[in-house]
Amino acid sequence: MIEHDFAVIDIGSNSIRLVINQIDHNGCYKELHNYKTVARLSAHMNEKGAFTSEGTGILLETLTRFKEVLLFHHVQKVTTVATAAMRKAANRHEIVELVHERLGFDIRILSEYEEAFYGYLAVVNSTNMTNGITVDIGGGSTEITLFQDRELRRYHSFPFGAVTLKQHFISGCEATEAELQTIKEYVRSQLSSLAWLYEYPDYPVIGIGGSARNLSLIHQRQKEYPLAGLHQYEFPAEELRQLTDALASLSYQERLTIDGLSKDRADIIVPAAEVIASLVELVQAKTFVMSRKGLRDGIFYEELLRTMDTACFPNVAEESFYQLSHSYEVNLDHANHISYLATRLYAELAADCQVSHQRDEALQLLRQSARVLYIGEFINSEASSQNTFYLLTNMTIEGLSHQERLAIAFISSFKSKSQMLKYAKPFKHLLDKKRLKLYEFLGAIMKLAFCLDRTRRKTIVEVGSSADEDGQLVLPLYYQEDAHFEQLQAQKHKKHLEKAIRKTVTLTYLSSDALKAES
Repeated sequence: MIEHDFAVIDIGSNSIRLVINQIDHNGCYKELHNYKTVARLSAHMNEKGAFTSEGTGILLETLTRFKEVLLFHHVQKVTTVATAAMRKAANRHEIVELVHERLGFDIRILSEYEEAFYGYLAVVNSTNMTNGITVDIGGGSTEITLFQDRELRRYHSFPFGAVTLKQHFISGCEATEAELQTIKEYVRSQLSSLAWLYEYPDYPVIGIGGSARNLSLIHQRQKEYPLAGLHQYEFPAEELRQLTDALASLSYQERLTIDGLSKDRADIIVPAAEVIASLVELVQAKTFVMSRKGLRDGIFYEELLRTMDTACFPNVAEESFYQLSHSYEVNLDHANHISYLATRLYAELAADCQVSHQRDEALQLLRQSARVLYIGEFINSEASSQNTFYLLTNMTIEGLSHQERLAIAFISSFKSKSQMLKYAKPFKHLLDKKRLKLYEFLGAIMKLAFCLDRTRRKTIVEVGSSADEDGQLVLPLYYQEDAHFEQLQAQKHKKHLEKAIRKTVTLTYLSSDALKAES
């Protein structure tokens, strides 16, 4: 794969957006540019269902600006797609021809299935969910999909969106009580027509698109949520309904002042929120989950994965850690060896952990933490712990829940219990003492494993079977090279592990020749 830039132009009913991504020869990628224009194309239709000259002018003006950006950055591969507004337009073929003649863009008008499919593809390639129901409410349509075992099972596209619902049911800036009731009844009757929605209670509902993003942002701001990032943000169904009703009770001017709500959505958020809340209630989902990835990302994943002859990453979290390793120049050989040492230490020390926990969860957290252990060194080695914690609590790691990301931030940045407790202060509402105690234990193991490969030569090759001698834990370590620096570091930092398990730990060093003799 040759390094190249890949751009997607998404002509939606509410907005038009350009996203430029870079893909290199290793399959690593990053977003370079992201531009958006609020166009409200679905509001520029005449009585015959055709785009007005004003609507066509807005489209051409926006695409002209996008072309200038693309030319400047020498982007040659561009996919241009259009959704409901263009799909419904009576003069869509004339518009497509006009854009091609004027600007050279070949607009692909997505079918209802394709629009739903790309939303599904984005979710399964960027979250850890294997089953779920997605809802993507755009300006002129609403796509709903059902996926099981990460495979698309059902889909439906409703011919209404946030903009068209407002146009059809709300006469002024604010909806009257009667108008709100009419919207509720209409939305629920439409959703109820999908019999398969009733068959999967408790499946999470995953929101895609700007309206879902705004609802999640508002909720985060109201809760003073301390962890950065919206992707895979989750909150209870009853709180979604409370938020929806609260927004409906406010005037347009009052909504403009809400922290987290974009001004360009203040007039359409009420019908959009009602669609999402009604769906969550209909399927009896316990939570609503936000996906920052949507249609454009689905198109990007299709392009990225085409050369791999697959539609989905085998493991989303693993792919994310691979991308992070590339971005922060992590030595994978070193990380894998620390991961091995940490899991071996855990095997010998798990029984001494002061809190009950799930073995499989602990091992997964150790393996994942090893992949980003002290990545803050990339910024500054003198403050690697602080930088590591900051980075991990302020970035999205696709495939991880927010709680998993926070856990990995504590473990991979572990320096001492006192330092960890300082980090924990802003997150006290997301943690309990038992979880922090577990993170201290796993963090101390990770710190010791790091010390045991201090010179990055795989000097310590194995951890032997521990023994309890007179209340002390004796832990044999097998070396294949001079372990002078490893011994110094381990002796200095084993105190963190001793505090976590409340036992004295004695480290003994044996030649790896002894292992060969035993085998």
